[in-house]
Amino acid sequence: MSQILECIPNFSEGRDEAKIEKIVEPFKKTDGVKLLDYSADKDHNRLVVTMIGSPEGLKKSMLEAMEIAIDVIDMNQHTGEHPRMGAVDVVPFTPVRNVTMEEAVEISKEVAQEAAEKFDLPIYLYEDAATSPARENLADIRRGEYEAMAQKVQQPEWKPDFGPAKVHPTAGATVIGARMPLVAYNVNLDTDDLELANDIARKIRHSGGGLRYCKAIGIDLSERGIVQVSMNLTNYTKTSLYQAFEMIKFEAKRYGVNIIGSELIGLLPAQALFDVAEYYLGVEDFSPEQIMENRLLEDL
Repeated sequence: MSQILECIPNFSEGRDEAKIEKIVEPFKKTDGVKLLDYSADKDHNRLVVTMIGSPEGLKKSMLEAMEIAIDVIDMNQHTGEHPRMGAVDVVPFTPVRNVTMEEAVEISKEVAQEAAEKFDLPIYLYEDAATSPARENLADIRRGEYEAMAQKVQQPEWKPDFGPAKVHPTAGATVIGARMPLVAYNVNLDTDDLELANDIARKIRHSGGGLRYCKAIGIDLSERGIVQVSMNLTNYTKTSLYQAFEMIKFEAKRYGVNIIGSELIGLLPAQALFDVAEYYLGVEDFSPEQIMENRLLEDL
């Protein structure tokens, strides 16, 4: 059977539709690549793309998309609620079928090396591809964001894994690696108090003593007049959607604030939703084989 990888690049553009369409075009036209989803958020000013394909197809299309993004995005003009350090902010590869994590790491290194040489771009490796424990966590690499990267890359401990020890003048720096499937999940609150959202985020994320596989920040959704707790669940099998939801609801209640909705960014494994249904419905001895579509897919 063929090898299938997933790639979920994040680009620092969520407002200009023309630029967004240019960036995703390589994922639409490259043989061996299937574009599953792309979503842009104006408040975050960020584009998240999800595609699957062969290692060769993903590598080719990713390098083409990076070239376009570097050409059309100027980080000196970029503003948005989501932390970022570059035009092509982060590029994770995830094994799907007949691909080991070691092979996903190798592909991420190949893309990083070629992109660094071709675009004169400083690139860091993270998660399973990290060259040291200090570089495993994306938040640690990105701390200070684009505005601080010019000085950060010159520090010996933050010398890029590939490329020059200086930021690209308009594209900043990029992080590339391999990891488990990540669930991007945001919970909206009926308040416009950003500090309150940040306080809840500090309590639920792992670095603040909260959920082990949860990263969280507060986000101001100014157009809607509300705030949200924006999360990345880095291992949904050990920190579930319902755990994150319930912990936010518990913390918000202390302030007299309610959850008014939530959203998923990009795609997620079906099992993540099965776990939610099993928990809230109290289903005993639940099995994914009880899902009709799963049984039908077994014969395809």
